[in-house]
Amino acid sequence: MSAEVETRATGIPREVLKQVRRVEIATRGLVSEVFSGEYHSVFKGRGMNFAEVREYHYGDDIRNIDWNVTARTGAPFVKVFDEERELTVMLVVDVSASGNFGSRNRMKGEVAVEICAVLAFSAITNNDKVGLIIFSDRIEKFVPPRKGRQHVLRVLRELLYFKPHGHGTDVGGALEYLAKVVRRRAVVFVVSDFLADGFDKPLAVAGRRHDTIIVQLGDQREREFPPVGFLELEDAETGERLTVDVADPTFRSAFEQNVARSTEALAHRFRRTGVDVIRISADSPYADRLMRFFRQRARRFR
Repeated sequence: MSAEVETRATGIPREVLKQVRRVEIATRGLVSEVFSGEYHSVFKGRGMNFAEVREYHYGDDIRNIDWNVTARTGAPFVKVFDEERELTVMLVVDVSASGNFGSRNRMKGEVAVEICAVLAFSAITNNDKVGLIIFSDRIEKFVPPRKGRQHVLRVLRELLYFKPHGHGTDVGGALEYLAKVVRRRAVVFVVSDFLADGFDKPLAVAGRRHDTIIVQLGDQREREFPPVGFLELEDAETGERLTVDVADPTFRSAFEQNVARSTEALAHRFRRTGVDVIRISADSPYADRLMRFFRQRARRFR
């Protein structure tokens, strides 16, 4: 399809479409790997419609036991599901100001767009629907789930060119909004650096209702500083500034200890909710991390 025809078909300006296509081309190889790596099997048993209950048979998955019926009858019963012909993939993406940070060639926000492109194109290759929630400290944009390449191009356009009104991060608010607009079970990727609080309960709820996967973005320079002397640091979300001597051993030790505590505390919060986590660092290639997740999930559901 020529650029002119595609511009008319999608309603996306030609220059914007060029950038969207660059992202598509950059991620095409990984999309092929993800799809050939049993994309659908990774989420099988997750996009399901409840059909009936029946008595437990040896070898049944104990996760499907219906405890209410089992308690009433005194014998174990399991839920039986019919697999849906299609899945709904929701991308819940943080566009707060902290995404405009990167220590090498790319910002965290740019890496987030590429990862979303891989996930979205993998989904439509399998004829699944893709939807989008963009958030900062408020809900910035909701794109209802639909199928097709043209729809995914529009999703990428929003991710590339949307100008957020907020600067902060409210993951919990985004997940509460998700619960209102997506009623049926979906595969949900929450893409954020999770520099926020107050999301534990909404994340636990999302994890029970949907197949929820955390894509946690970070960067090396958020974990360590080069010993270069005095630096003026600015919090991208609050605007607060602080001048510190990053070569001072006392500062470096305290900073490293704080990073270690924060990292473990966040990991503990994720473990408590039971959701899967993909940790991506913007200063390193993300393809291996993403493929490792898909392979591990595929093995889990074999």
